This record gives sequence, C-alpha cells and structure tokens, in this order.
Amino acid sequence: MKRLPLLFLVLAVAGCGALFNSKIKTISMTSTPTQAEVWIDGTLRGVTPLSLPLDNQESHTVVFRKEGHQDVICELSSDVGAGWIILDVLGGLLPIIVDAVTGDWSGIGEDACNVGLPENPASPESDLTRMADENGWVTFR
Repeated sequence: MKRLPLLFLVLAVAGCGALFNSKIKTISMTSTPTQAEVWIDGTLRGVTPLSLPLDNQESHTVVFRKEGHQDVICELSSDVGAGWIILDVLGGLLPIIVDAVTGDWSGIGEDACNVGLPENPASPESDLTRMADENGWVTFR
C-alpha cells in the first residue's frame, strides 16, 4: 500500500512519456522480392528480411533497392502521441514540462515497413530492334 503514493509521485515528477515511451523501437523490414538492400537515412543497414532498432523519437526515411527493380521508399514518422499529453495533463504541470522538453511525447507509429518492389520496365535503348531488308534477311540493331 505504501508503494501506491510513491508511484503517483514518480508519475507526477517524470511524466508518462519519459517513463513508458521507449527511446528505441525495433522495426521489421520485408520486401517482395527478398534480398533488397535497406538504406535508412542514407546509410546501408542490411538486406531484407531484417529487424532493426531505430531511434523512436526521430523520423526515418527507408529506401529499398534491388537490381532490376524500382526503388521504394517507406517513411517512418515520429509524431506526438495525444495519449501521452492527456496522461500528463492529468498528472499536472511538471509532467507536461518534462515530456515537452525531453521530446518523450514522440514516437514512430509503425512497427514495420513491408514493400513490394516493382520491376524496372525495359528501356527502349536496351531493346534490340528487328528489321527485314529487301531480301528478307532479319537483322538486329
């Protein structure tokens, strides 16, 4: 019973986001076809399928690349969670200040980036063109 007032004191001082919102979030990344390169914020981090820990309070741009396929971008946005604000308002002014200053209200909403990589259409320059000459011979250029 003595722990209950202590819990309320901690919540009132620290803020709900600071106590319960994780700083790191593991995001699962898959692609069809598999073995696509995964570039996060401009850095190659591996190939699909994989799971990576990311900063939960920052937004990230994930680019999937595979030879013969078009690149696909997955945006992971870190947004302010209304639930954290409501809980802090119930706790008073100090939790609001703590979470607002530390950014602990923010978090990535998604748990995964699952993408399909479309094949690159063949470019006209790479296609061979068949032509028949006056004798019926077929040539390629």
